[in-house]
Amino acid sequence: MGAPHLKTLSELAAGLRAREFSSVELARMFLERIERAQGTLNAFISVTRAQALTDAALADRALAAGTGGALTGVPIAHKDLFCTRGVRTTCGSRMLDNFVAPYDATVVANLRRAGAVMLGKTNMDEFAMGSSNETSYYGPVRNPWNPALVPGGSSGGSAAAVAARLVPGATATDTGGSIRQPAALTGITGLKPTYGRVSRYGMVAFASSLDQGGVLAASAADAALMLREMAGFDPNDSTSVDTPVPDYVAELAQPLNGLRIGVLKEFFDTGLDRDNEQRVREALEVYTGLGAELREVSLPNLPLSVPAYYVVAPAECSSNLARYDGVRFGHRCEQPRDLQDLYRRSRGEGFGAEVKRRIMTGTYVLSAGYYDAYYLKAQRVRQLIAADFARAFESVDVLMGPTTPTPAFALGAKTADPITMYLNDIYTIGANLAGLPAVSIPCGFVAALPVGLQIVGPHFGEARILAAAHAFQRATDWHLRVPEGYA
Repeated sequence: MGAPHLKTLSELAAGLRAREFSSVELARMFLERIERAQGTLNAFISVTRAQALTDAALADRALAAGTGGALTGVPIAHKDLFCTRGVRTTCGSRMLDNFVAPYDATVVANLRRAGAVMLGKTNMDEFAMGSSNETSYYGPVRNPWNPALVPGGSSGGSAAAVAARLVPGATATDTGGSIRQPAALTGITGLKPTYGRVSRYGMVAFASSLDQGGVLAASAADAALMLREMAGFDPNDSTSVDTPVPDYVAELAQPLNGLRIGVLKEFFDTGLDRDNEQRVREALEVYTGLGAELREVSLPNLPLSVPAYYVVAPAECSSNLARYDGVRFGHRCEQPRDLQDLYRRSRGEGFGAEVKRRIMTGTYVLSAGYYDAYYLKAQRVRQLIAADFARAFESVDVLMGPTTPTPAFALGAKTADPITMYLNDIYTIGANLAGLPAVSIPCGFVAALPVGLQIVGPHFGEARILAAAHAFQRATDWHLRVPEGYA
C-alpha cells in the first residue's frame, strides 16, 4: 500500500476507485496511526473504530459496484461539536460528556452522503472558546511539531490530527480564527468559508452570528474538495444562504496573472514577530513572481476588531449556553437541594473557567445600563469594519497578511493572562466580524515551527482564495512538510 497517509484526499479517492487499496485497509491504517499518536497528541475525544470499519466495508461494496460519491471510502474526522447520530458530542466540555445526539449535523450528513468514513471526533477548546486548545475538559491537545507547544485553537484536535497525518482531512469551526490559527501553528491549510456558505444546523453554537463550519486539510486542493461536498443551502438553518455551490476543484486552475493582492497595512504592526513577517513577505514575493500585483491596503477600523469581538461573542455565548441548566440534557449535579442549587451546581460543575469567564462577560454587556454602552457600540464598530473590507475589495481581488503574530507557543505560557491569549486572534477576527471567507496556508518556518499566510476574499469568494492558495502550493512545498516521526 506504500504510504497512503501521505497522499492527498484526491489521490486517496482515486486510489480507492482504482482498487489500489480498500477503504477497510485505509481505515485500519489510519486508526492504528491514531492509536499510536493519541498518548502524545491527545487529538481525539472519541475514536469510532467499529463504526468506521463497518462504514468502510460498505464503501468498498459501493466502489466495487461502481457507485458512490466523490469521497467514498476516504477517512475523515469531525470536530466534536458537530452532532453525530449515535456518537457522543461533547464540545470538549464536562457539561456534554454524556450527550449522544439523535441526528447528524448537516455537514456530517453531506460528507456521509459523499461517501466519507468518519474515524472519530476531535478534541477542541471547551465550546470552541480558546486560542490554544488548553480549555478542553479532556486535556490539552499538543502540537505534532513539538509536543511541548500548543496547536492553536479551538480546532486544535482537527489541526493536530491532519498535521500528523492521522487523517487526511477534518471538519472544524471558526468563530474568531479557530480554523486558520491552528492551521498556521501546525503547518496545514485551513479554510473558513463565507458566513452562510456552510450549514450550522447540528453545529453546537458558541456565537451564532460569527460561527462558521470549515475545513482543515494538507492542501488547498483538498480543502476545495471537502468544501464542495459539505457546502450548500440548508432549509434547517435560517442563516444558510441559498446560492449555488461552485465546483471549487474545477476552479483551482484560475490563473494568477493580474491578480490584485491587497497587503494589509494594519497586520504588519509592532505585535508581529519579525521572523514571521519575513516569511510572509517572502510568500508575497512568490505571488509577484507568479504574475500578481501587490498593493498596500489600509483598513482603519480593523485594530478595533479584538475589543468588538470580545463583546459580541461573549454576549451571544451567554445566551446560547443558557440552555445548559441541568434539567433537560447535559451535566446534572448530584442531589440538588432545590431548583436554584440545581442550576448553580450543574453549571458550576459542568463549565470550565474560560467558558464561565465569557458567560459572565456576555451577561454583563447585555445587562440593563450596559447594553448601549458596550454591545450596541460593538455592533456599530462591526459594521465599520465590514465597510472597510467592502471598500478594499473595490480595488483589490484578495487581501493577504500573516495569520498569527508568532509561531506556536508553549503549553501554559498564556493561560494565566486571558488578554494576551485573546490577542493571538488579532489578525483573524476581522473576517468573522465581516462574514468573509479566509484561508491560512503554510508559507515557511521560524525556528523549525510553521508560519501561516492568510488570504481573505470577498463574500462567496472561496473559489478565488482557494485558487490563489493552490497556485502558491504548486510553486512551493511548505504544505508537504510533515512533523518528524509522522511521515
